[in-house]
Amino acid sequence: MYRRILVATDGSTLSKKAVRDSIGLAAATGAELVALHVVPRYPVSYFDGALTISSDDIARTEKHWHDQGQAVVDRVREAALSDGVKAKGVVAHSDLVAESIMAVARKHKCDLVVMASHGRKGIKRILLGSETQQVLTHSNLPVLVLR
Repeated sequence: MYRRILVATDGSTLSKKAVRDSIGLAAATGAELVALHVVPRYPVSYFDGALTISSDDIARTEKHWHDQGQAVVDRVREAALSDGVKAKGVVAHSDLVAESIMAVARKHKCDLVVMASHGRKGIKRILLGSETQQVLTHSNLPVLVLR
């Protein structure tokens, strides 16, 4: 049914549910799993002219964020492997989360994207936006959304 499943995770409790379900689905279908965590870039433009931040401090912060993201996907990979599912972890660096999810899915030739959604409605959805909604709207792949 599926050969390669991408699960987008931020390490939150809600995304852990998506991880568990995607591992189960991958095990049931014999698919491989690609765990993705998107790390933001350091917002240098926010501070232009107002604050002096050394490039060493920026590099240190970005490395810290990367290491945290790597730890998240490593935990997913280990959980998948313990359930007999072949898995790899990917950390992408971008402020455009939905676009990164779709790009990584294309790059790794995934045929399903699994994501969690908070299910926000009304003004919260408008103000906070929805990466899941963006992926649903723009992806050419099937997207499984879990709440």
